Amino acid sequence: MFKEWIFRLGSNPKQSLKRFLIGLAVFTGGAFLIGLGYVYWPLLQVFGLILLIPGGLIAAWGYSGVFANRFAQVLNQKQYRASLFDNEDPK
Repeated sequence: MFKEWIFRLGSNPKQSLKRFLIGLAVFTGGAFLIGLGYVYWPLLQVFGLILLIPGGLIAAWGYSGVFANRFAQVLNQKQYRASLFDNEDPK
């Protein structure tokens, strides 16, 4: 079950990278608004928090997809190496 979930989550690395970058941009924009609110207008901090939370969640979702893709490659390599030794003929 875990293996299928990893393969499904990492099945589209380009989309995962796109999600990560969009989430990172939204998160960075929220952090920037929090900083601006500290200096200029405190209500900007509220808008920054509103952007910060979904941006962090989207970035985490995208990063987990990128990580799952890399981890799925490791699992495939391990399975491939195990299959090399299973097919040996006994002497």
